[in-house]
Amino acid sequence: MTTEADWVAVDWGTSNLRAWGIGPGGDVVFSRMSDQGMSRLTPDAYPRVLGGLLAGDFAPTGPRIDVLICGMAGARQGWMEAPYLETPADLGALAAGAVAPAMPEARLSPRILPGMCQRLVGAEDVMRGEETQLLGLGTLWPGFSGVVCMPGTHSKWVQLAGRRVQRFATAMTGELFEVLRTHSVLRHSLGGQMQGPNRDEGFSAGLAAGIGAPQKLPVALFKVRAGSLLSGRTPDWCAGFLSGLLIGSEIGAQRDWIGEGEIAVVGDAGLGDLYAKGLGVAGGKARIVDGAEATLAGLKAARQQG
Repeated sequence: MTTEADWVAVDWGTSNLRAWGIGPGGDVVFSRMSDQGMSRLTPDAYPRVLGGLLAGDFAPTGPRIDVLICGMAGARQGWMEAPYLETPADLGALAAGAVAPAMPEARLSPRILPGMCQRLVGAEDVMRGEETQLLGLGTLWPGFSGVVCMPGTHSKWVQLAGRRVQRFATAMTGELFEVLRTHSVLRHSLGGQMQGPNRDEGFSAGLAAGIGAPQKLPVALFKVRAGSLLSGRTPDWCAGFLSGLLIGSEIGAQRDWIGEGEIAVVGDAGLGDLYAKGLGVAGGKARIVDGAEATLAGLKAARQQG
């Protein structure tokens, strides 16, 4: 075993778990991944999973090791609920809101960062994990204030003023795409063919339709099926159209958030590219920020808070 890390940064999501060992100078000395996300675990399983993941990186005895965790481990159905910070909220308060679940007979001392919630009637919303990325954004893009778009299963749109979260909204775009392609009548037009030479053309057509008339999404969705039956639309075109239509409808519905300033698109590079294209069609400007880098930067910044 090499020199031990000073502490461990953890992103515990719904599907996966990722850990980074951080050395004295802030460098990553090891990284570990697991498919043991929140959806697979009962609360009593978390100590075993975390201990097993890091077993080869630390000796059995020695000083306690700080483990700072963000994400779904702090959900009500996770390891231990970390109560939400209520917006408007200062990202500088994340560490102070952390909870410390028990980790018996181990050197690891876990702390779980809180999520954020919005209690305004009619605009109720929650996030877990994205708040840590927002804190990291301040490190990766110093001085940023404005709109942040965070694509994913449940996309987030955030109005950020420095380190203060003013408001946010969630769009279930990624989950809708998955449900429609696997469980709706549209699956017959996709045929499992998600890629192909006609996908980009289909995506552009769907994007334009969604941005232009987001309120017509329920009607526009059936064009996927009708187009394949009557106009010879190929499965890859249909997959692209469905993706573009859903992303475009999300962006179109949030058009009033798009101003003259550059929008930070935080997430996976491939998905970020699609959103950046859509924002450009809607008249916005976007800069893509890697989601994993933002998470790690946020965990480092949170630990410096105490």
